[in-house]
Amino acid sequence: MDLLYNIKARNFKAKKSLGQNFLVDSDTIDFITRCANSDDEVLEIGPGLGFVTKGLIQNAKNVVSVEIDPDAISVLKKELGHNENFHLIEGDILKTNIVDLPFSANSNENKIKVIANIPYYITSPILAHLLGEIDDINNKNRTKIKKILLMVQLEVARRITADNTASNKEYGALSILSNMWAETKIVKIVPKNCFKPSPKVDSALVEFDLSDKPKVEISRLLKRTVRAIFNQRRKNIKNALLIAGFLNVAEALQNAGFEPTARGEKMSIFDIKKIAVALEEFN
Repeated sequence: MDLLYNIKARNFKAKKSLGQNFLVDSDTIDFITRCANSDDEVLEIGPGLGFVTKGLIQNAKNVVSVEIDPDAISVLKKELGHNENFHLIEGDILKTNIVDLPFSANSNENKIKVIANIPYYITSPILAHLLGEIDDINNKNRTKIKKILLMVQLEVARRITADNTASNKEYGALSILSNMWAETKIVKIVPKNCFKPSPKVDSALVEFDLSDKPKVEISRLLKRTVRAIFNQRRKNIKNALLIAGFLNVAEALQNAGFEPTARGEKMSIFDIKKIAVALEEFN
């Protein structure tokens, strides 16, 4: 089967502008499709040539695939368009509201799974679109989702799943965004030779298990505090907050119980929440 995938991918002119790298490894394709069960409704982002899509259609109750490339859309319509439980949406996922997609009427109760093999350069925008920003309490897309399986660069996967005990390079604002509303873990590392054309780096599948509640209560200055801390990673917490324009920083840090020389990149989301709340008294 790998040979068939390789031939089809090789005969299709991949578009660098769309970041197209088609997954052609049958073991990984099977791993992904097994994540869909007979009662699942699945949103697939970036179906490409339909290698994963075909298995999802066989396993899931309903599959809605969003694809932006007209040439790939033509392939999908020809090879998979006859399936009654398959709905192909032509467009940009970043401009698509999940609540408007053709899922079953009861999918509000049975939330959907999202499976995505996306252009790596839009990983952060897609996560923000699916999960909402750090302080976005009422994001409608997120309320429809129970689980996400996302293919990303391995380095990015480590950043997504990092916490404040990880290396300074890995832990950051993307970690906070990803884990504010979900538990994340790397479930499979996917070598670069599993794609056609092959990317320059290895990839990984990251699983997001979503919750109805955020890790911490959203406060008014939480998002701004997170950005301030990680935009100035080499600064201590006091200087990072001052550069971001916060007032009475020293007093706020003292009230929150933190030394001004502490490093923000070693603080958990719970620590950052305490600082954000303390800053609210003066800002």
